[in-house]
Amino acid sequence: MVFREGTLEVLVADRALWKGKRVLITGHTGFKGSWLSLWLTSLGADVTGLALPAAEPSLFVRARISEKLCHVEGDIRDLSLVQRTFDDFRPEVVFHLAAQSLVRLSYDQPVATFGTNVMGTVNVLEAARWLGGVAAFVCVTSDKCYEIRGRNTPCRESDPLGGDDPYSASKGAAEIIVSSYRKAYFPKNAIQTGGMALSSVRAGNVIGGGDWAVDRLIPDLVRAYQEGHPPHIRAPNAVRPWQHVLEPLNGYLLLAERLIRRDALCAKAWNFGPDLQEAPTVSQVTEMFARCWGEGAILPVVIADSSRPEASQILLDSSMARNELCWIPRLTVEEALRWAADWYRAAARGCDPQEITLRQIHAHSEL
Repeated sequence: MVFREGTLEVLVADRALWKGKRVLITGHTGFKGSWLSLWLTSLGADVTGLALPAAEPSLFVRARISEKLCHVEGDIRDLSLVQRTFDDFRPEVVFHLAAQSLVRLSYDQPVATFGTNVMGTVNVLEAARWLGGVAAFVCVTSDKCYEIRGRNTPCRESDPLGGDDPYSASKGAAEIIVSSYRKAYFPKNAIQTGGMALSSVRAGNVIGGGDWAVDRLIPDLVRAYQEGHPPHIRAPNAVRPWQHVLEPLNGYLLLAERLIRRDALCAKAWNFGPDLQEAPTVSQVTEMFARCWGEGAILPVVIADSSRPEASQILLDSSMARNELCWIPRLTVEEALRWAADWYRAAARGCDPQEITLRQIHAHSEL
C-alpha cells in the first residue's frame, strides 16, 4: 500500500501479503517484540513467539498478547529448543529480536549478554539454515553496534562496527555474524531461486507506552511521576536517536515485505532512525516529556555516575531506508513523547493496554 508525502511515495504494511503468513518472532515478550506481535497479528499473520517468560510489569502480559499467537517459552541459547521451534512451526518469515538489551546491565552480566546476543543469534540463524524454507530473516541489532569513540557525525551502514561496553560489542559481533552467514550460506544471487533473504536492522532509542524496563529514560520518568518523587537522570547532555517504537517496526515490516518478494538488493544492513535535524539531549527529552505529561511531572535530579561510561552522542543516517524503501519517520520526537505519555496515562486510568496499543498502531498507519 502507498500514500504520498510531498513528492515521496511512502509505503505502509501490506495486509494482503501478511494474511496467513507464518511468522516467528524471537523476543516477543519484550517491549518492542510485544508491539510487533500485536501489529503482525492485527494484519492477519500466523505468529509464533519464542522468548523467555515476560518479566512483570510487561506489555506482553498486560495486553494479553499470548491470546493472539502461539507462545513458546525458552532461551535462544538452547540450540535444540530453537531447532524444535523452527521444525514445529516452519516459519516463512523470522524477526529475531531476543536479546539482553540494556547497556548498563551488560557491565554486570557480560557472559549472559554475549551468550544471548552472540551465540543466541548464531543459534537462530543455524535453525533457519537447517530448516530451509524461510523466505525472509530480519535480525534486529542496535544503533550501538558502531564504533562510536571520538565520532561526531551520524553513523552510516558502511561505517566500522565496534563497542566499548559488552552490550555494544555484542551487537557489533551480531552484525558481523549476520554478514558472515549471508555471504557463506545465503548469498544474494541465490535469493531468486529460493535462498533466504537475510538483513540486519539498526534502530535508535525507542519510545512508547508499555515499556517498564529499569534504567531506560522514559520508564524511569513515568515511575517517578506516578510514585511522586523526583526522577534521577544521568548524562543530561547525551544525544540519542529518539523515536517512537512504531517507526522502526514499520521499517522492519517494509523491509521484510521486500525480502519476501525476493528483492535481493535489500538483503543487507539498514539504519532506521529519526530525522537528523532532531537530536535532543537527555535533558531536552526530559523537559519535553514533562510538558507532555502535564500535572504530576516533577523536575529531575541529575546524578553523577562515571562507573558505567556510555557514548555521549549517537546519531543514525537513515537516508538509505528513505531512498530505497521509501520509509520515513512519521512522528517528531515531541509527538512520540506525547503518544507515550498518552499511553501511560490511559493505562493508569484503567484502559485496556491491548486496545490502547492497537489504537496507536492504527493511528500510525493512518498518518
